Amino acid sequence: MEWFLKVVRDNFSNFEGRARRKEYWMFILFNLIIQIGFGVAIGIFGAISPFLIYIPGLVMLAYALYVFIPNLAVLVRRLHDTGNSGWMLLVAFIPLIGGIWLLVLLCTEGQYGPNQYGPDPKAEFNDDIDEIGVKINW
Repeated sequence: MEWFLKVVRDNFSNFEGRARRKEYWMFILFNLIIQIGFGVAIGIFGAISPFLIYIPGLVMLAYALYVFIPNLAVLVRRLHDTGNSGWMLLVAFIPLIGGIWLLVLLCTEGQYGPNQYGPDPKAEFNDDIDEIGVKINW
């Protein structure tokens, strides 16, 4: 929830700077959980009455419109972290391979140290682990 609020509240339309993987994927995960909740609500309301589907459907539409700009902004900042321009998100429109290529870019670890888009976002948190799957010895 902290990362979702960081994107929506603190960086609503901030297309500058860099976003680390954790910020991007936690935002996406929280959005997915909310969308699943809306889907369940639509199913429950639809079982009661077909006309009640519109209530959660309209709320879901309002939510989707609200998070559209923050979603785009965090996507651009994530691409900046990998050293790519925000325009690279247009690669998703290439049939078949575009979406896969964008997914790989979004999963790629960001550049160490500052790049042309700003300072390293991991540097401010001083993480001990900067790779997924590193074994911790207790």
